This record gives sequence, C-alpha cells and structure tokens, in this order.
Amino acid sequence: MTIEEQISLFRSSYSRLRTEIGKVIVGHEKIVEGTLFAILSGGHVLLEGVPGLGKTLLVRTLSEVLDLSFNRIQFTPDLMPADIIGTNLVMETPDGKRIFQYQKGPIFAHLVLADEINRATPKTQSAMLEAMQEKSVTAGGEIRRLDPPFFVLATQNPIDQEGTYPLPEAQLDRFFFKLVVGYPSAAELNEVLSRTTGGTTAQVEKVLSKEELMGLQKLVKDVPVANHVRDFAVRIVLATHPKTETALPVTNQFLRFGSSPRGGQTLLLAGKVRALAEGRFNVSFDDIIAVAPHALRHRLILNFEAEAEGITTDHVIDQILATVPKDNALLSR
Repeated sequence: MTIEEQISLFRSSYSRLRTEIGKVIVGHEKIVEGTLFAILSGGHVLLEGVPGLGKTLLVRTLSEVLDLSFNRIQFTPDLMPADIIGTNLVMETPDGKRIFQYQKGPIFAHLVLADEINRATPKTQSAMLEAMQEKSVTAGGEIRRLDPPFFVLATQNPIDQEGTYPLPEAQLDRFFFKLVVGYPSAAELNEVLSRTTGGTTAQVEKVLSKEELMGLQKLVKDVPVANHVRDFAVRIVLATHPKTETALPVTNQFLRFGSSPRGGQTLLLAGKVRALAEGRFNVSFDDIIAVAPHALRHRLILNFEAEAEGITTDHVIDQILATVPKDNALLSR
C-alpha cells in the first residue's frame, strides 16, 4: 500500500469514527477530536467537567465503535488497589488441595473507563501508575503484561467539588491529553433533550478492529517531523520551565514547575495525528499549536501568585504560544 493510500485510509477511518460517535454525542467536537487524537497516538485521556456533561457516555460510545474489550471501574473512596489490578485467591482443587490462583481485575482490558478517578484515595489511584506507563501489572510478585492496545480514559470532577482527591503529578503526567468538557450551547442542549427524551435510541456500528487500530497507530509514528518543527516543540516545552535561561516572563511569574519531556512527545505525536487527519504526511507549526493546550495544561504546576489571581494553565500556555518564535531566534525575555 502506498503512502497516499495509507493516508486516505487513515482519513476515512478517522471520519467514520467521528460520524459514529456523532450519532450519540451532541456537540463537543473538540473533545471528541482530542480523544480520538490520543487513541490514535496510543495515549490515555483525562476528561474533566462537572457531572452530567456526557463524559462517561463519550467513553462508552468509543468502546462501541472500536472492536476492543472494555471494562468500567467506578472509583469511590473505599475502592482498594486489588479491586483494580486483581489479587491472589485461595482456590480448592478437585483433589482437595488448596492453591493460590490469580484473579484478574478490571484493568485487564483494552479500553478501561476510570470513572470519577479523583474520588478514590491516593493509594488506590497509584494502582493505575504502572499500568498506564509500563502496560503491565505487578501482583503476587509476578509481572503480568496487558494486551495491546491499552487505553485508560478517565473522568474527573473539578477538584473543588466535595469528596475528591487531587491526582498526583506523576499520574497526571501519564495522561496524553487533559480535555476540559464545558457546558453545551442552547442549540446543543435542545438536541440532547430531543434525543434523550424520545422513544428512539441511536445505534452505532463497529468501525475499527484491534489490528486496524494498531495499524493506524504505526502509521502515526512513521509521519516525519522536520527539524525546525521539532525545534519549535522543544522551545515550547523549555519555555515552560521557570527560572531557566529559556523561561518567559509569564513562566517565571506564574509557574512553579514546567512540562516534562512527555509534553514534548505528546506535542509531536498529536501533531502527527492531526496532520494525517487533514491528509498531510508532515507536521506543521499549526499542528503543534493546535494540540498544545490539551498536551500541556495538566503538566504545568501553578504557583501561589497564579492561584491567588485566578490564572489558569491555559492562560500561561496561550502566552507562551504567542511569544515563542517559530525560528531559531532567541526567546524574548
């Protein structure tokens, strides 16, 4: 298959995915787009928004259009790590002997919905770390690999809501994208009510098999990135590090810590998916700029001054993108 044919297949597959999801999800085009970008890049997604905005419905719909195994984990304050990764149980054999047998937890699936992940305690949240990064689970002294592809799509409520625990920075960094789900417009809400209060239910069809999805992910990694575009992504990441030679005034004023190298990896991979979705086999500056807020907003740690003034990481990212040059000139200070 030629490159042109592969790009055409990618675009048609991406378009079919969006069409099927659109049968159920009203609006939220940027959220659907960001979720698909992450899936096609092989990354995890954190969806943040108040209850009732369709976050869980989006993940469930995605599990229906992808021919993958699916498990849902409802995070609660009394959830334990063994409830996620599984545990050894004492089983009795037919001849009366007792042995330990490992019972897999719900983490053993291709697509895992971690619903309201910030309602669980930090101890339970930490059970997800190895699975999200290493694609494996250690239990009973044995490492067990998770079958590829493996995705965690987590939902969380805003942190100021009662009964929530902040996610640790190490776990946030393992999410490819953080997508903020907002309220629907009047027209979108009207459509939601029309669809959900009538007697018909939208039916979606399977679009991609596991093998087809992994094939598209491989194509994403094959997309070339020109040196000057990669350098631009590097400058964006370095500009988020306060008190360094590459820091911008807005960075020094409002940030305690900047993005990890994972932020740069996310910029390039998501940029590649965006390029393919638009029929191009090269990444542009616009691709990097378009995905930067989703890739970086959860990787920047605000300082006290920013929190006191109500400054968000999105505000800092916007300032960085407006200031970082697209050539090799020195960053303005």
